[in-house]
Amino acid sequence: MQRKLSSRHMQMIALGGTIGVGLFMGAGATIKWTGPSVLIAYIIAGLFLYMIMRALGEMLYIDPATGSFAKFASEYMHPIFGYLTAWSNIFQFVVVGMSEMIAIGEYFKFWWPGLPGWLPGLVAITFLVLANLISVRMFGELEFWFALIKVVTIVLMIIAGLGVILFGIGNGGHPVGISNLWTHGGFFTGGFKGFCFALSIVLGSYQGVELLGITAGEAENPRPTIVKAVKDTIGRILIFYVGAIFVIVAIYPWNQLSTLGSPFVQTFAKIGITFAASLINFVVITAALSGSNSGIYSASRMLYTLADAKQLPRIFTKLNRHGVPFYPVIAVGGGILLGVILNALLPYIAPAAKNVFVLVYSSSVLPGMVPWIVILVSEIRFRKVHAGQMANHPFKMPFAPYSNYLTLIFLAFTLFFMLLNPETSVSLLVGVVFLGLVVLHYLLYQRRKPATQPVKANRQ
Repeated sequence: MQRKLSSRHMQMIALGGTIGVGLFMGAGATIKWTGPSVLIAYIIAGLFLYMIMRALGEMLYIDPATGSFAKFASEYMHPIFGYLTAWSNIFQFVVVGMSEMIAIGEYFKFWWPGLPGWLPGLVAITFLVLANLISVRMFGELEFWFALIKVVTIVLMIIAGLGVILFGIGNGGHPVGISNLWTHGGFFTGGFKGFCFALSIVLGSYQGVELLGITAGEAENPRPTIVKAVKDTIGRILIFYVGAIFVIVAIYPWNQLSTLGSPFVQTFAKIGITFAASLINFVVITAALSGSNSGIYSASRMLYTLADAKQLPRIFTKLNRHGVPFYPVIAVGGGILLGVILNALLPYIAPAAKNVFVLVYSSSVLPGMVPWIVILVSEIRFRKVHAGQMANHPFKMPFAPYSNYLTLIFLAFTLFFMLLNPETSVSLLVGVVFLGLVVLHYLLYQRRKPATQPVKANRQ
């Protein structure tokens, strides 16, 4: 493959993979569970995510490679973890892509309530697969502009929201203030349990930022690019998430927001700024396209990595004339298409399912955590292997290995409360079953094939 992704591409890809329906649509569920305290959940999750990204950045600085965290898992833990990580990443982005297509169907109903929910998703996935097949630079440019639209809109939305809060712009000159943060049941409306329930979707909404590790193998000047991308991305994500959610819960009473559709659109529609609501609805559609676009890229590169390690048929390593892995892109696009079919059929198969989006989206949380877990564990082993290079390493993981252990405990804590939540417990079990099947497949078939062996520690 070709190194055609610049620093601006990589930063926007990481932002684009993260700022998607988890924020624009998933915020509805998290606000329902915990109220305005969801702001604290985003801050805490963001700080732990920074630790994960620093661990990844430390390793990528020395070894920038395509499919990096799966490669690191194989080398510094065991090949089974590399295999599990790669398939977890594929599953995560296919499921997130499905939820993006479901979300797009909901978004278009803002303008055309009678439009079939599956139709916009079908058009969208066809367009994205074709765009990904053209070239990696085309993917990078498309993702750059998708992400830029999201970023600019969130900034403008925060500014407009502050205008409503402080000066009453669009509200008849009557400042809304911030009393909605503690009225209507208080700041922690769902108590400790509700706050912990919200953490799973909050963490899920951050999933995708590790895309930086997959893009490293196709990056120009990878070392300075990786350092800059890690440093800049986390701060921006925290600002965009916390700032945007603050505007929502301050402007409009949290308990009057529906869990269906985007609370961003609902907030501006309900206070009468319909033009802003339509504009934001357009933007959340581009956000869904961006998330799926990043997912197709990420999952297809993981399929390529598996095939290159002889863990999938060699046909998956075939590149088209633009240097793009053709069959992996088609396979991932076909997987996401299942989300469009599910969106069309589920109302008839399971009419009692109230929030299809939360059901599908939260299925990605556990598999999506697997790359984070192996990054944190691999980094501990990585330091021992590369002890000589670590002495003058300019981008070390802060407070390692204690920060690694603390972050792992936080992830386990979140999964525990995800199991207790009746709205996410089934989705968690879906993730457990998937991971179990991947491990079983490896033990039965893949371990007989040659694969990368763990790296031996440097005794110098």
